[in-house]
Amino acid sequence: MSQVLHTPPPSQAGPADDDLTALAARYGLSVSGARPSLRTYVRQLWDRRHFITAFATAKLTAQYSQAKLGQIWQVMTPLLNAAVYYFIFGVLLGTKHGVPDYIPFLVTGVFIWTFTQSSIMAGTRAIAGNLGLVRALHFPRAALPISFCIQQLQQLLFSMAALVVILLCFGIPVSASWLLVIPALALQFVFNTGVSMVMARMGASTPDIAQLMPFVLRTWMYVSGVMWSLDKLSQKDDLPRVVTVMLETNPAAIYIDLMRFALIDSYHSSQLPAHVWPIALGWALLAGVGGFIYFWKAEETYGRG
Repeated sequence: MSQVLHTPPPSQAGPADDDLTALAARYGLSVSGARPSLRTYVRQLWDRRHFITAFATAKLTAQYSQAKLGQIWQVMTPLLNAAVYYFIFGVLLGTKHGVPDYIPFLVTGVFIWTFTQSSIMAGTRAIAGNLGLVRALHFPRAALPISFCIQQLQQLLFSMAALVVILLCFGIPVSASWLLVIPALALQFVFNTGVSMVMARMGASTPDIAQLMPFVLRTWMYVSGVMWSLDKLSQKDDLPRVVTVMLETNPAAIYIDLMRFALIDSYHSSQLPAHVWPIALGWALLAGVGGFIYFWKAEETYGRG
């Protein structure tokens, strides 16, 4: 006897997609790993704020755990960079001439630039470098770049003690303007976090970006006035106006200038770009809000593939 396979009629082929959607809605089911709404996403991050700060502190503690000098390298690294830049740019190239309190000027620039540089580099590898954690646990992925930026902020605050000692050793008096460090650092932290989230999304899909970023950041450092005065450069008549505006509104240079103005009494308000605080706030909002939304839109893709 032969067996004949009969194809069931369309009505018996199984439930349609609309029926499955209705069935899932009836029992409160949702797609695994689906992107939540923006408001829900923010609430999820807030609920995990203790995990974010604890993760940042743990990463900071473990960063130099294998080194004999341990956490001292948090201070030594930017100080050694400042010493190298002083010899090359200050002594050999003569950029220290005409810049009052050049060593406090340079060290402040190096410390503040390092905060931005390290935050962006850590953000670039936030997803690609933690795929095991991303695939094993369910949590809002923005927690990773945010925690890495908090880690860099903690490291900066730790090393600020050395910066204060240097300022005092070179005769910089403590003044009320030092309180401006708080809003300046807060704006820079928001900016750094936003950019790191942009780079985290890009790095998650294209890991090779992490290899390119050191060259991009090094170029950015050279045009941010870390080792030399942007104010003196912008006064040159042969410099095109568009280049001057780009240098003055460079976000890294803006936050460095604000910190120098807050900490160094010889760095006057006349050396700051016009409307410097609104510009700093604008960069923080643009990068912070824009970077967060940009990262959130790809939430369901992280760790896939």
